Amino acid sequence: MPNETLARRYATAVFGLAEEANKTTAVQRDLHTFVAALAADESVLKFFRSPVVDRAEKTEVVAQAFSRLDPIALHTILLLIRKRRESLVEEIVRQYDILERESRGAQTLLVTSARELSPGELDALVKRLATAYHTQFDVTQTVDPSLIGGVRITMGDKRADGTIAGRLDDIARLLSTN
Repeated sequence: MPNETLARRYATAVFGLAEEANKTTAVQRDLHTFVAALAADESVLKFFRSPVVDRAEKTEVVAQAFSRLDPIALHTILLLIRKRRESLVEEIVRQYDILERESRGAQTLLVTSARELSPGELDALVKRLATAYHTQFDVTQTVDPSLIGGVRITMGDKRADGTIAGRLDDIARLLSTN
């Protein structure tokens, strides 16, 4: 929790700078690019997280390797190195995403189905939900064959389960209580 709170403070500051510069999307994209680069190579992640690597050397290497990043994103990463807060970078990006989504008035929407929905089916579902809840959604679609059929929708802390597996679970629970 303390790391989440600290990461939220950094993310709020970075988001404020990005908003002032009208670069929220560019900064978000570049922060994600950096985190993806860390995740792609274990040796890069170890180098970035290592407390024994000299901060000046780490700063120089990161500045050269990621010189094409937006200056706000790059200077945020360099600040984390200077403050020895490298371990917060993923949580800062997660918090930044939350702030960006809130600024647009959007919510997350997770659509899980037994088979991949066609773009038309997914769009129709999202439009119906957007109309019903008067909000925009950032949609993530996943496939889980164990659902047998139907769709499970998760919006924030709300879940609607219209899957065959979900209904079978309901029937099993009902039968076990009687």
